[in-house]
Amino acid sequence: MTMKINFEIMSFEHRDAVMDIFNYYVSNSLATYPDDVLPYEYYEKFLDMTKCYPAYVIKENSKIVGFCMLRAYNPFPTFKECAEVSYFIDHHHTGKGIGSMALKRLEEDALKVGIKTILANISSINTRSIDFHKKNGFVECGRFQKIITKKGKPLDIVWMQKILE
Repeated sequence: MTMKINFEIMSFEHRDAVMDIFNYYVSNSLATYPDDVLPYEYYEKFLDMTKCYPAYVIKENSKIVGFCMLRAYNPFPTFKECAEVSYFIDHHHTGKGIGSMALKRLEEDALKVGIKTILANISSINTRSIDFHKKNGFVECGRFQKIITKKGKPLDIVWMQKILE
């Protein structure tokens, strides 16, 4: 079967699938920041964070296999040309180029609404994500040392930046 990827605007009906994907990474990696699985109700925060920003579920042959979003880096209007990016792909679907498609879609949408800079904050131990972002034109622009402890392990947060245009 050919892989058919579609992006659908993230809405309340996607709650369980999005939270299941996110919570997989909470439980099985250091890629997310919570220590414990988040309740489905937390999804409302995702929707709130992404108001007025592109946010999608990613479907492969009509099954949700990931989600991606932009959100405000800072709420002051002087930061309106900058957004923070997040995406999580179901662990059974990584390595297929879906993350690259999601980033491309978000970049195109960002430019349409006047966003010129995208930031990503990544756990220092998440080398796959750091490598992905480097491969896709991001550069490391900052590092906060040992500001998070997850599963008893102190971690740095790496900030990466991509200037669009």
